[in-house]
Amino acid sequence: QVQLVESGGGLVQAGGSLRLSCAASGSIFKINAMDWYRQAPRKQRELVASIGNGGSTNYADSVKGRFTISRDNAKNTVYLQMDSLKPEDTAVYYCHADIIQRGGWSFTPYWGQGTQVTVSS
Repeated sequence: QVQLVESGGGLVQAGGSLRLSCAASGSIFKINAMDWYRQAPRKQRELVASIGNGGSTNYADSVKGRFTISRDNAKNTVYLQMDSLKPEDTAVYYCHADIIQRGGWSFTPYWGQGTQVTVSS
């Protein structure tokens, strides 16, 4: 089957940087867009950044100019470079991807398990 495994979360001071990674593995035929979402306590999950399989990107207004999403299609991996972190960036960050499995014919959404990012003031 297909799995998304995230890594790179942790605790950082305000103004610091972290880099998240998310690797897709398993019986994969094709990956469409790959995204990062986040969910802070008592808040809804929100889209942070997305990248198409051609490299086009979109960002939430709150992270523009500070976060950079990229992907390595050969490794089925998406990254999120987070700079100038703020306490309000504290959340669980989730990787998401729409994937066609080998032998399949339609995209299915997959989620990673989440990684905690905590920014102290």
